[in-house]
Amino acid sequence: MPDVRPRAVIFDLDGVLTDTAEQHYLGWQRLADEESLPFDRAANEALRGLSRRESLLALLGGREVDEPTLEAWMERKNRYYVESLADMGPADALPGAVELVEDARRRGCRVAIGSSSKNAPIVLDKLGIADLFDAVADGNSVERAKPAPDLFLEAARLLGVAAGDCVVVEDAASGVDAALAAGMTAVGVGPADRVGHADYRFDRTADVDLGVVLQGNPS
Repeated sequence: MPDVRPRAVIFDLDGVLTDTAEQHYLGWQRLADEESLPFDRAANEALRGLSRRESLLALLGGREVDEPTLEAWMERKNRYYVESLADMGPADALPGAVELVEDARRRGCRVAIGSSSKNAPIVLDKLGIADLFDAVADGNSVERAKPAPDLFLEAARLLGVAAGDCVVVEDAASGVDAALAAGMTAVGVGPADRVGHADYRFDRTADVDLGVVLQGNPS
């Protein structure tokens, strides 16, 4: 029997379809070292799902920096990150990621990216999967980042699908919050202590069962 509930699936990018956490960490660590800011892997974990600006503000920990300096530091970190993507290719897709997107399409769903990253198009091209998506909403698309619902609502608008007819696949707590705030079905990828408040939770991208999610039968 065909799935008849949600008509679209919106995928977060980093942590769901690929994992560039190490590249982000090294970029922030390099900036932090250059500017004598305290930073380590534990602090980096707290940046999961945040926009570039919010990540930098978290890294600053209340230290006051003027806007031109903020812009310069964000640009510098982004340059470090983009440089680190030079060797990225299709093999850097997470296990099961491409199959999951293709499964959504086979089930008649429109599919989109909903990522806070302003580099989402670059990463999609590197992975060789840009053509799989009907729309891309990224950090350039809206002013308010997750956990505000704006990014996912913009993805739904681009797809021409009502928010209530969308499923969001996310690996960050802020992303799950954004999906729920948008009135969408939230699928969390990762441990319960991070994404356990989602409507559905799976340990890994490869474990996500759209057959269960789209029929609305929590396991």
